[in-house]
Amino acid sequence: MKQWTPARLDGSRPRYLELAEAIKSDIDAGVLEPGDRLPPQRRVAQELGLDFSTVSRGYAEAVRRGYIESFVGRGTYVRAAEALPGRPDPRRALEEDPMMNMPPEPDDPALLARMQKGLAHVAANLQPLLRYQSVTGSPQDRATAADWMQANGLPCVPERLVITPGAHASIYAILTVLCEPGSTVLCEEVTYPGLRSIAARLGIRLIGLAGDKDGVQPDALEKAITGHWPAALYLNPTLQNPTTRTMPSKRRQEIAAVLQKHDLPLIEDDAYCFVDNGAPQAVSSLIPDLGWHIAGLSKCFGAGLRLAYTTVPQRAVLGQFSQALRSMHVMVSPLNLALLGHWIEDGTAAAIQKFIRKAAAERQALAGEVLKDCFTDSDPLAFNRWLTLPRGTSRAEVMGRMAGRQIGIMPSDAFTVTGLPQEAVRVCLGGPIGLEELRADLIALNDAVNRKDWLG
Repeated sequence: MKQWTPARLDGSRPRYLELAEAIKSDIDAGVLEPGDRLPPQRRVAQELGLDFSTVSRGYAEAVRRGYIESFVGRGTYVRAAEALPGRPDPRRALEEDPMMNMPPEPDDPALLARMQKGLAHVAANLQPLLRYQSVTGSPQDRATAADWMQANGLPCVPERLVITPGAHASIYAILTVLCEPGSTVLCEEVTYPGLRSIAARLGIRLIGLAGDKDGVQPDALEKAITGHWPAALYLNPTLQNPTTRTMPSKRRQEIAAVLQKHDLPLIEDDAYCFVDNGAPQAVSSLIPDLGWHIAGLSKCFGAGLRLAYTTVPQRAVLGQFSQALRSMHVMVSPLNLALLGHWIEDGTAAAIQKFIRKAAAERQALAGEVLKDCFTDSDPLAFNRWLTLPRGTSRAEVMGRMAGRQIGIMPSDAFTVTGLPQEAVRVCLGGPIGLEELRADLIALNDAVNRKDWLG
């Protein structure tokens, strides 16, 4: 075992990042050589005067970056020289927005290696991937997309499938096709903040519909259609953001029947369809002439890919949608498509799915344990909890007490379409935050919600 101790950390950055970078620095300097076994984490923690969890997280970060390898029962070793990747840019390591609802990030070295291997396929085809290509995705990419959707239980008509630069881009383009400034769109009372932002930009009025535990109520939808003559209904029926609720099959059929009766288009934002592929049949598939279906990819593979599979309804003019996308985005990134396509074809995509589901369930179990005295809506496959605050506790108070922590907390104001926002917050459990830090932040959140003996 190498008798190695990193140089004292100066505290200018999070200590776990400094430790990971100290490992790489000593590898580059030859202090640590390929095959060297690093000392146990507890010994390093004692020598540096750090918490064990900080050192553990530093080792995990070094594993994630590919500097070292960890083997159960054998220890941690410097990777072989030929296996060492290029040095990550630390400026990019901290570029994340914890307020967004991100999936848990893979931390398994074998899975990360598979994901990185896909970049070799991109590099081998770099020149053609830097050219202008089809606004809707190449025939090869659309065929791969159709196969992936069908493998996940999502009906797909390949000739109606369009690949877009993310669900947000799809929603924006669909609304420009269906609406004029001043048009009305119906949605849930508490809905995806991105829809509110897009509607404001396009001059579209949103009307929130009353719902229950099963989602939008059919009678509320019927009344709003006859009272407002809307251009469309927007729904997020699976693991709804932010409540995490999934609309059951019977309610989906009832909503589809009302839309069919009034000939009203549906925009179905199925952001979590590749996370929960056991959800009931998509509402849009029940009304193929009216339903726009957006199969998001960010929640399964990461927002950086900026990809979504959008199925255009049979009666819609595909060219109009394509032209709207072209005017706003020119085309979807061929680099991203090539990476995802390779992941799908070599099985990496399915491995990522498996990890995401397991990690989400693990984090939900942790949140349920720590927040057992709080009233929350949750689902084992969701990346967040919707926390309704007790009487006497305001969302502003909770946000103030949780300022500066890594866990992402968003107040209900961002999601509320009509009426006064309720005293509730969305608690995000995914992203780069590790389990130990997540536990600590959840404990702090539990105190912020339930304890009143603080001085501010």
